[in-house]
Amino acid sequence: MDKKALLEEAAQTIIEAEEDRALEIVAEAEDAGFDLMELLADGFSAGMREVGDMFDTGEIFLPELIFTSEIMKAVADKIESKLDKSQIRNNGVMVIGTVAGDVHDIGKGIVAALLKTNGMEVHDLGREVPAADFVEKAKEVNADFIGSSALLTTTMTEQRLIEELLDKKA
Repeated sequence: MDKKALLEEAAQTIIEAEEDRALEIVAEAEDAGFDLMELLADGFSAGMREVGDMFDTGEIFLPELIFTSEIMKAVADKIESKLDKSQIRNNGVMVIGTVAGDVHDIGKGIVAALLKTNGMEVHDLGREVPAADFVEKAKEVNADFIGSSALLTTTMTEQRLIEELLDKKA
């Protein structure tokens, strides 16, 4: 299979939510000596961007978006496990999580997966993370960025608390 066809099929597996085929493509690409990071960034991520556009226009709904983001995460994890860490370009270090009191992490998960595919070292703290944990982890890993997710307006105050804690540390 030529490179262009492989990238297009990789994107299509995400769009059509075909996890088994997506993972087969990773194995085929590795066997053929293709650059797995390129496959992830220009193939699978292109499919994820298309899915995002489809969600934005109402062509698909939240359950489909969640499902495809889980497939994207599985693909990214598979590729990451096969790479020598020196092959992964480092575009910075990020700590990301959903703030305390909020269990919504779909968007955060998608952002984390896309950042990883674009060379960012991502430390995902999960959901319902206290503000102090963001700051402690950022210090521990010498993070360049902190991403805090809050869907509920009642939990957005936690984001302000993270900023206040960071100001105190500075």
